[in-house]
Amino acid sequence: MKPKQIPGVPRQKSGGFHDTESIKQFKTIEINAKFEILKKRFFSINEWKSYCGKASSEFKHFSESGHPVDRVPQRGDFVRIGIPGPGTKEADGYDWVEIINIAHRDTGDYESYLVSCRPSKLPNKSKGHVAHFYSDSATSNFMIIKDGNVLKVGIYGRNEKPNFNATFIDKIRNSMIALGGIFGISKIQWKVLAEGLLDFR
Repeated sequence: MKPKQIPGVPRQKSGGFHDTESIKQFKTIEINAKFEILKKRFFSINEWKSYCGKASSEFKHFSESGHPVDRVPQRGDFVRIGIPGPGTKEADGYDWVEIINIAHRDTGDYESYLVSCRPSKLPNKSKGHVAHFYSDSATSNFMIIKDGNVLKVGIYGRNEKPNFNATFIDKIRNSMIALGGIFGISKIQWKVLAEGLLDFR
């Protein structure tokens, strides 16, 4: 199985990958209103856990300078992730990613938003290790699409390898979690998020 070629998503070169998607069809008369709701949810990173259930990861949005924020994300912002299970010693139990790209396409019937993230050090820390179980060659790419009367949420992981540039304890932890992710455990979590963002009941 090969990774999908998605415009704006980095090419897969080595390591693990996943393509996690959820799709729902709506009546033409309601598609624009549903997409507006989806956009609000997509850009409300602090609320993502509420769409995933109690056993899921927790997401917190931080500015480029490392301050908690509750706004539309910007390039250079950070997301702190609290995954179920043991956390990093490097970052008080959390994993961190930096938002490296935000893209928008609109051709009338088709509209999409893409947010790409990369494992990072702690905000404002020039020294120290990458605070994530994947190395900084990996990316997580979050996408919402309106295509005619269909809405889609896609989460695309690329070049996923364990982060060995870490303390000894974190190397062990990163290996275990990264291998779990590469073998599909993290895809289950992403599928729950994708489904939750599209659940308008």
